[in-house]
Amino acid sequence: IRNYILASSLLALAAVSMPACEKTEYSFGEIKAPTDLVLDLEVEGADAANPDGNGSGRVQITAHAGNAITYKIDFGDGTTRMVPGGKITYKYGNPGTNEYVVTVNAIGTGGVMSTLSKKVRVNVVFEIPSEILEALTGTGSKTWVTDNLAPGHIGVGPADAFEPIWYQAAPDEKAFVGCFYDDEITFSRDANNRVSMTIDNKGASFIQGASVSSYGFDGPEDCYPLDVSGTKLLTFSDAVSGIPAGTSTQIQFTVPGNGAINFATGANTYEILSITETTMHLRNIGVDGNSWYQKLKVKP
Repeated sequence: IRNYILASSLLALAAVSMPACEKTEYSFGEIKAPTDLVLDLEVEGADAANPDGNGSGRVQITAHAGNAITYKIDFGDGTTRMVPGGKITYKYGNPGTNEYVVTVNAIGTGGVMSTLSKKVRVNVVFEIPSEILEALTGTGSKTWVTDNLAPGHIGVGPADAFEPIWYQAAPDEKAFVGCFYDDEITFSRDANNRVSMTIDNKGASFIQGASVSSYGFDGPEDCYPLDVSGTKLLTFSDAVSGIPAGTSTQIQFTVPGNGAINFATGANTYEILSITETTMHLRNIGVDGNSWYQKLKVKP
């Protein structure tokens, strides 16, 4: 009996000691939507001469709203980030000048949001390997001409091959064509290492047969009064041809407009197969679907 009384007393004490189970309640407090959302976009280096920036691709993005806890920013290039303070310097990477829609979601209590979008144009200058930049422009600019005494200074082959297996010009073979060897192509770089190009074609350029109509002319391949005037800012990028590294620098550049360098094939993107201080080997895919080759040298 004594043990029974002791056990009963312990159970009663335990019952008194155990706290009652209570449901915990949580509250966000008063739910307030963000108000007066502002989005400012400042492109680095933008001025009257360079409205799309200095080529760095960096944009200072600042968002602010009353009652905002954090900000979710969509940069318009497939990237989205949470930016608690609403301020970030973002670097775009797509070479050339492109327009993006930047969207900010200001997030308040309970996840309520206010949204605002703005467009921004940004110029991104591809970081050209220093050895290519130096060889192409020297300390500021270089003028190049056809390396007419080099075997294969003009050539053509199939697009899926990486050499001119169909035809390679012999040294000085095209000397009888008045406009073929007289073009002067000058590559220059500015303080931000952006490369531009000017061409002096002496009033006429040779146009490959299948390309004549794409330049607005009618007739066989020949010299035509192709307008190549003006300074053209080039866009550099990684090459997309798939040519093995041992056969190419893996760098290409695009010329705005008709893009004809030395002779016209309807193309405006050129892959640099090789380059030295005095020689350069280029490849492009013409409108005929074939790969065209040319060799240049620094003007004596």
